[in-house]
Amino acid sequence: MKSQHLSLTERTTYRRLEDVVGCKWSAGVLAAIGRDVTRPGQLERFIPGISTKVLNERLRKLLDYGLITRTEKPGRVRQVNYGLTPMGRKLNVILEQLRDLDEEHAQTGPTARRTPSPARLKRS
Repeated sequence: MKSQHLSLTERTTYRRLEDVVGCKWSAGVLAAIGRDVTRPGQLERFIPGISTKVLNERLRKLLDYGLITRTEKPGRVRQVNYGLTPMGRKLNVILEQLRDLDEEHAQTGPTARRTPSPARLKRS
């Protein structure tokens, strides 16, 4: 018989997963890097509304979790590029599937499912 509670390992895994993909910006950063938007300035322009500070925090977090790589070209002008690790590519595929599922559900789901109005979002 299975336990009715999550094990410590499961709780730790879910917390770690939530920390990575539960952030408002992580999925967008991973998607952008997966589309070969690899430079910090490009990422900032590609992801509307993200600030430099938040982008840098997300990049550090994704690096810490081993989902992206950072390479720096030496020279007069420092050039930094980011890429997906094999684990990052796997997660990106899953995130794309979730996005596709959401789009499909938005088109075929019950009429009761509506996108919240901006005014309603502000109250949350």
